[in-house]
Amino acid sequence: MEIKALARDILCDVNKANQPFEVIGRVAPVFNGQSWGYTEQLFQQTYMKAYPNEEVDCSEYINSLDKLMLLAYDQQTCVGQIRARANWNRYCLIEDIAVAAAWRGKGVGGTLMRAAIRWAADRGLRGMMLETQDINLNACRFYSHCGFTLGAADTMLYANFDNYDEIALFWYMKF
Repeated sequence: MEIKALARDILCDVNKANQPFEVIGRVAPVFNGQSWGYTEQLFQQTYMKAYPNEEVDCSEYINSLDKLMLLAYDQQTCVGQIRARANWNRYCLIEDIAVAAAWRGKGVGGTLMRAAIRWAADRGLRGMMLETQDINLNACRFYSHCGFTLGAADTMLYANFDNYDEIALFWYMKF
């Protein structure tokens, strides 16, 4: 596997790794008055879900000092990506991370995350943050495995979308 910083010649590979994922359950956040915890609720019936590609001008991430986009390749095939930026609160905000379905569970996401963590630390940022949905249990497990902790839940973020029964979960890692 090779990790490449976004460049003009590979802009065409952006979002190739954004593929449907299996929803196997959800995270049920619990606030104890001082910190967040959670339990997992597995579904009896799983289903597939896909999020649309975000409309972002990714060319802004090329050679940027405060934005990062990395693509993971196996030979000539793009199998993963991560997009991040320095946030106002001195965290590195992971805006997007995706791994192609056939490559999940094979270390691609971890490799991309470690590269983003190094990038953030090199810039003097104080940690990492990201948002995902409670129904993306596998992603939540991945973030926890990477060392993130649940820092907040928002029941209203997706409330204006039809047929959305999702809670936004905010995950953090302090350096």
